[in-house]
Amino acid sequence: MHKIGILSDTHGLLRPEVAEALADCEAILHGGDINKPAVLEQLNRIAPTYVVRGNNDKEWARELPETLSVSLYGVRFFMVHNKKYIPKREEGLKDTDVIIYGHSHKYEEKHEDGRLYLNPGSCGPRRFTQPVTFAVFTVEDDGAYKVEKVEVVQRTGTVRAGSAGTNGMQTGGAGGTDTIEDTAEKGELEQELASLDLKRVVKGVMRDTDKRLSVKETAVRNGISEELAGQICRLYLTHPGVSTDGIIDKMGLPKNR
Repeated sequence: MHKIGILSDTHGLLRPEVAEALADCEAILHGGDINKPAVLEQLNRIAPTYVVRGNNDKEWARELPETLSVSLYGVRFFMVHNKKYIPKREEGLKDTDVIIYGHSHKYEEKHEDGRLYLNPGSCGPRRFTQPVTFAVFTVEDDGAYKVEKVEVVQRTGTVRAGSAGTNGMQTGGAGGTDTIEDTAEKGELEQELASLDLKRVVKGVMRDTDKRLSVKETAVRNGISEELAGQICRLYLTHPGVSTDGIIDKMGLPKNR
């Protein structure tokens, strides 16, 4: 059996829990938004790492490809950061078995036209209350494969085994996720978000960011924590032209909040 770690959107942070979980992998696939070369260096010390460039990977990453096709242990992968750039025509994918992408920070696993489409989510800094996730892909000697979603929940170090999908077929029952962590990291931010008029807050942060105010000033003016102000500000700056609803969507929250 061969193990492949699949992750994306580390944004400059390789969590110790993630590095430990990848330790017995024979290869690693990264869907972009690495942000720091040090993260790529760390991953390559664990196992050979195949990576595509994300929209936040700047000058240091200009030599990295925007798309990459690679065959590992009989499974053919196609990688791209943003799924809207997946080739529309069949010839662009050739004999691809698995398509890897990132960008949204949201785990997605679906089967279409005999292929697995997999977004491992983000295992870098937590975005608002969204889960921190990656995937472990295993390939048997006969070519059968399965994928496990792993959710990182810091501080407890507990792990629960999950279900899997094999060669385009969903095989799991309840569960489907390995878990490493508890929810303490999310509690305070969840409470803050629950008490806010979110559209008003997001509009205010966007306005103050345009005025080039500091995160601290923005937080005070909008009556929110610096952590929340900083996360909204980063979303706004890294997604030019995004709307208020677009930011709320990227926060993983309902638009009517």
